[in-house]
Amino acid sequence: MVEVGVGALAVTTLPRYLITPALGSCIGLGLYDPVMQQGGLAHIMLPSQTDTALKASPERFASVAVPRLVEALTRIGSPRRRLVAKMAGGAAMFRSDTTLATIGDRNAAEVRSQLRLLKIPIIAEDVGNSHARTVELHLDTGMFIVRSYLYGVKRL
Repeated sequence: MVEVGVGALAVTTLPRYLITPALGSCIGLGLYDPVMQQGGLAHIMLPSQTDTALKASPERFASVAVPRLVEALTRIGSPRRRLVAKMAGGAAMFRSDTTLATIGDRNAAEVRSQLRLLKIPIIAEDVGNSHARTVELHLDTGMFIVRSYLYGVKRL
C-alpha cells in the first residue's frame, strides 16, 4: 500500500495500491493505465495557487497536481492517451458565507478543467454532498473504492 498524504501525489505499479484518507472538500484524483496496470493518486486541497498566500507544497493545488501526476505516469511508461481518471471528494464541509463554503465545488471544477485540457476522460466520480471519504486505487483492476461513514463502500 502507498499512502498519499494531504496535498501530495504518488505513482506506483502492481502489486501495490494507492490510498488517501480523510477527503472532505479535497479531491482524491486517481489516474490509471489499464494496459500497464499502474496508476497515480493525488490528494488535492485547493483549485489554484491564487486561493492562498502560502506557496509551499505546490502539489496541493489542482492546477499543479493534475499535470504533475500525468507527467509522473508518463515518466514510468504510461502514454497519456491510455490514462483514465476517477475522482471523489469535493464535499461541502464548511457552513458559512465565505469562499470556504464552495471550495469543494471549485476543487472539482478545476480538476475537471485540467483533465479536459490534458484530454484525459473521467470515467467515474463520487463528488459533492457533505461527507468525508477515503479512496483507494487498486492497480490490478483499476477499481476506485470510495469509503464513507454515511454511505459505506462504493466501487467505481
